[in-house]
Amino acid sequence: MEATPEGISLDPDGVARCWWGAGDELYRSYHDGEWGRPVSDDRRLFEKLCLEGFMAGLSWLTILRKRENFRSAFASFEIDAVAAFGTDHVERLMADAGIVRHRGKIEAVINNARRCTALSDEFGSLAAYAWGYEPDSSSRPPVLDREALEALGTSPESVAMSNDLRRRGWSFVGPTTVYSFMEAMGLVNNHLVGCAIREPVEEERRAFRRP
Repeated sequence: MEATPEGISLDPDGVARCWWGAGDELYRSYHDGEWGRPVSDDRRLFEKLCLEGFMAGLSWLTILRKRENFRSAFASFEIDAVAAFGTDHVERLMADAGIVRHRGKIEAVINNARRCTALSDEFGSLAAYAWGYEPDSSSRPPVLDREALEALGTSPESVAMSNDLRRRGWSFVGPTTVYSFMEAMGLVNNHLVGCAIREPVEEERRAFRRP
């Protein structure tokens, strides 16, 4: 009987998944249906950048469990709507127990929405900007196992994008946050070799029309 590769979990449903996507139903659904699948919708891209910022110091499962509350609190992350938030919105959000009540992170979302409007005017869309930082396939590990993945906390492209966003006045967009965003939004396929979702994600990436 062939051994399961390190980092791959065989769930009771018979699906081989990356270890972190097994067990909790929210994680399984997110791992199978979202993580790594390419996205070009600006609202979803902006939401993910914001939620990655909120995750700093927390687990992604914590954020997933609050995601619908975040969407309700932040006008579904519609960029123009969030950009119009004022101090009264900040105080409302600070009193909202359904989200992470961190003033700096809340104010960063509003600030970043305003900065995003200017960025979209320059590049045509947030998607066009973000996908311009897609890592070259030649820079990827030849075999993506757990050891290789855990060594990929950042990339030259995530560092470059982070530096550029911060130069433009964005906040809570460090290189690790940006790399997590890239993983989630399909700019890289970081499903491990042996994961049942890796090839379907790669097929989507091959068919995806870059903005």
